[in-house]
Amino acid sequence: MCRNIKTLFNFDPPVTKEEVQAASLQFVRKITGFNKPSKANEAAFQTAIDEIAAISNRLLRSLETTAPPKNREEEAAKARARAAERFGT
Repeated sequence: MCRNIKTLFNFDPPVTKEEVQAASLQFVRKITGFNKPSKANEAAFQTAIDEIAAISNRLLRSLETTAPPKNREEEAAKARARAAERFGT
């Protein structure tokens, strides 16, 4: 999986449409190998992003959990600590 695609489920505050759209863009970039599509592929590329975002939104709304929502700031701090340990920065 692409490292830029972040977990979006069970956060407080909930995921935004922009975050889902960004994850969808990263997913389409990863599976196509295109950072930016050619003019000939631009419509198909954007359609795929929109469809994946819509499916992802439906999925996230339908999921249930008994776990308390995660705090975005705390999760970001944990990720930075893991990166610092991994990369020595």
